[in-house]
Amino acid sequence: MLKARKKPCRICRRWFHPDARVGARQRACGRPECQTARRQKTQAEWRKRNPDYGIAWRLDQRAAQTPPPEPLRVAAPLNQLPWAFAKDQFSPQAADFLAFMSALILRAAKDQIRPYLDDSTGVRSRLPLPPKKTSSNLPHTESRAGDHAPGVSSTGPAMGASASP
Repeated sequence: MLKARKKPCRICRRWFHPDARVGARQRACGRPECQTARRQKTQAEWRKRNPDYGIAWRLDQRAAQTPPPEPLRVAAPLNQLPWAFAKDQFSPQAADFLAFMSALILRAAKDQIRPYLDDSTGVRSRLPLPPKKTSSNLPHTESRAGDHAPGVSSTGPAMGASASP
């Protein structure tokens, strides 16, 4: 078998002779640091292509446990929900699914809200500014029909007051 030609490692950029069993398909040299980096990159790409595999695997592992596991620990505010009750009403696997789904929805909602929070750059918000007031600050001199004192209704007693005399 012919020995493969030297090629540069994609991690450390040093030249190496590929292993004869792998041949031209080998992309990284045999140094442990390069092999670790190559594995991490490959695993990250696989997780990116299969994003729901990890959650499904964890749910299956928890469902296979005997006796059934305790409800999942979740972060606030989801920890205020009665997960033990959900586990009793549904299967433990369904309660775990609800916990994962709730955490995902909460994370997505926070990501949507984050751009609207005040920041220190001087830009107060991405919401449009309220319209400017166009009338003068002078009070009206005449009374209009239907004008009443604040908190007084023309059809009943004042707000917070008892309806009975």
